[in-house]
Amino acid sequence: MAGILEVDTADLIAKAASKLKESGIKKPEYVDYVKSGAGKERPPSDENFWYIRCASVLRQVYLNGPVGVSRLRSRYGNRKGHVVHRHHHYRGGGSIIKDAFDELEKSGYLKKSKQGRIITPKGTSFMDKIANEIIKGA
Repeated sequence: MAGILEVDTADLIAKAASKLKESGIKKPEYVDYVKSGAGKERPPSDENFWYIRCASVLRQVYLNGPVGVSRLRSRYGNRKGHVVHRHHHYRGGGSIIKDAFDELEKSGYLKKSKQGRIITPKGTSFMDKIANEIIKGA
């Protein structure tokens, strides 16, 4: 049985995003109109951005759990380009991460603990099945 560390991250996230979209995870209305952080200039242009971010959050909790919104804001942040000054790191948007946590909790993939969000056995099984499908297909 393969784990998620044995497969390509981009393939895992793309396949998990499509499975999450099929499973009926609800996309918030504002996601298409807001930037994903202060370091970005424009909102995401990919129409599947929400599902990709949810899959990525699920993977991060699987690998680094328990994880909170603050740690993931640092993870999804980027460097903002200034004209004259140096580039500085800006944290990602917390509202998108919080709403992703909420939707993944409703689906049963994550749960709250005192230290942060942790992955449930259902979430672990979901990610491991996707990793096995990728290995069998390759």
